[in-house]
Amino acid sequence: MHHFFAYLSRLKHINRWNLMRNVRQENVMEHTCEVAMIAHGLTLIQNARYGGALDPQRAAVLALYHEAGEVITGDLVTPVKYYNPQITGAFKQIEALAQEKVCDMLPEDLAGAYRGIILNGETEPEWPYVKAADRICAYLKCVEELKGGNSEFQKAAQSILRSIQALKLEAVGDFMAEFAPSYALALDELNEP
Repeated sequence: MHHFFAYLSRLKHINRWNLMRNVRQENVMEHTCEVAMIAHGLTLIQNARYGGALDPQRAAVLALYHEAGEVITGDLVTPVKYYNPQITGAFKQIEALAQEKVCDMLPEDLAGAYRGIILNGETEPEWPYVKAADRICAYLKCVEELKGGNSEFQKAAQSILRSIQALKLEAVGDFMAEFAPSYALALDELNEP
C-alpha cells in the first residue's frame, strides 16, 4: 500500500496566511490549483508573445506539486520563514527532507517521475514562471481580502506587488496588466460587457 495520494489530499487541511485575520481562509490545495492555472497561462503568454519555447503543461504540473512538502511541514508563515538567514537555511533543509519523505511514499516504478517534479523542478525552464505565479497568487489573495474590507492585507499587497514588478519576465507584466485587475471586481462587474 502506498500513501502518496492520500497524504497529498490532506493539503486541503493546511491553511495559508495563518498569522493574519482572513475574510476567507485559503488552503494549500486550492492555492496550488490557482498557481497551476496561472503558471500555465504565463508560459502560454511567454510563448505566444515573446518567442518562448516553454511547456505550459509542465509548468502546470510543477505548480501542482510545488507545495508538496507542506503536507509534512505545514505552511510556515513568511515572517518566520525569512526572519533571518539561519532560520531560512534550516527551513530549506526541512523542506527538502519533507519532499523526500513525500516521494518515498511512492512505488519504485513511479518514484523517479515524481522526484523529477517534486525534487528537481527548480532546474526546469518553466520554474521561474511557477514561482512568479506563486507570487501573483499571493498578491491576488491580498486583493481578495482588501476587497472584503480586511485592511490587514494592505502592507502585504504592496510588498508582494513590488516583488512581482521586480521580476524580469515579460509575461508577468502582461498578466498583471490584463488579468489581475479583474480580481478586484464584483461578480456583477465581471458580467458587464
